[in-house]
Amino acid sequence: MPDYTREKAHGGRVAGVDEVGRGPLAGPVVAAAVMFTHGVPDDLASRLDDSKKLRPAARLRAFADLRALPSVLIGVAAASVTEIERHNILRAAHIAMQRAVARLPQRPDLVLVDGNATPDFGCATQCVVGGDSKSLSIAAASIVAKVIRDRLMERLSVRWPGYGWERNAGYGTAAHRAALCAVGVTPHHRAAFGTVRALAGMSAPPPRSRSQSQSQSVACPPAPLTPKNAEQPSC
Repeated sequence: MPDYTREKAHGGRVAGVDEVGRGPLAGPVVAAAVMFTHGVPDDLASRLDDSKKLRPAARLRAFADLRALPSVLIGVAAASVTEIERHNILRAAHIAMQRAVARLPQRPDLVLVDGNATPDFGCATQCVVGGDSKSLSIAAASIVAKVIRDRLMERLSVRWPGYGWERNAGYGTAAHRAALCAVGVTPHHRAAFGTVRALAGMSAPPPRSRSQSQSQSVACPPAPLTPKNAEQPSC
């Protein structure tokens, strides 16, 4: 379980940062920065963990409690599919992290980043591998980023039905891959990802409007994920 050891040891304003959305075939990458200005209430601390480990109901409750506490400062930002294509998924994730920290109401003295690489935040930084299971600030950031991104993909699924984004958040599930074969690639798909390119090559003409009807499942051979770093899920 995560704790507040690193934040207490520093003694200043410490923000935890995490991103969600490196692995999906569609949608932006979203980052959140969370800073506790007066520590973490015990009841809330006991319910914070890596967002992947929490059931949806528990994750939503923690998200609501984080937003309701005046002593919790939150910054959220994203990097678009266009930016993912222009740079790469790692650089885009770092851009989203930098924007999230910049949107905090107060500038942190130290930023704890989940992972083994960190962008420049203009202040001290510390990488924490597996940080969403070790730091309460990073765990809180992972929850905020996950809920925000899931909601964004739900909204996009209304405009682009058939891919199941309301259920798979853009990850390459069997149903999503089948829809790519049957319907084609949308502007929200990461066209540079090898899986998307491979499936797009077998697809029907891409959808041309938001009124595209629900796609039918087709016999589409699943394209194995390549060992590229860009397509390894991080959430």
